[in-house]
Amino acid sequence: MGKLSEDFGACEKGYNQSPVDIQQVVKSELPPLSLTYQAKDKSIINNGHTLQLNVHDGDKLLVDDTEFTLLQFHFHTPSENQINGRAYPLELHFVHSDDKGNLAVVGVMFEKGKANPAIADILNMVPATINVAEAVAKPVSLAELMPGDKHYFRFSGSLTTPPCTEGVRWLVMKQPVTLSAGQIDAFKKVLGDNNSRPVQPLNGRVIVD
Repeated sequence: MGKLSEDFGACEKGYNQSPVDIQQVVKSELPPLSLTYQAKDKSIINNGHTLQLNVHDGDKLLVDDTEFTLLQFHFHTPSENQINGRAYPLELHFVHSDDKGNLAVVGVMFEKGKANPAIADILNMVPATINVAEAVAKPVSLAELMPGDKHYFRFSGSLTTPPCTEGVRWLVMKQPVTLSAGQIDAFKKVLGDNNSRPVQPLNGRVIVD
């Protein structure tokens, strides 16, 4: 990716790139995330790379005593991050920004199991046309997209798509959420068999939980 544009140099030359394989974690007793997503005002777009829902409600996440506002969430199949070498069928990224433009991403892993009602609603809203945003008329329960256990792994990383900007706070939830085999197949039809960047070297970074 770094060869596509000079602006994407971090994709090839960066030392704190994402995604990563989460292993050899350092115990630090991180408190569980405290968040409640409402996200009633949303639009959905299939941009040809991922299915993304843009959010306009000002939902907040508090990290390092700093408020980050939820901007959008999108999906990757299979998961971009891995946990102890394991890739999951689907990963959801909630992307937030503070008032200075610093980014924080909450990653949620999905594994095959019980069907997920919120995923069903999202799949029923997929726009027929690429790169055309459509309003989301029916509320989507974001609580069904988050695990009950709010403990997470934390590390410093980057965006996983160009320009691969570094300095992103990554918070990957430990507990996965379920979706059905049929929902996994439906996502593959929408996103293709693989819209995920390979894992990147840690280069000495520490992952804590």
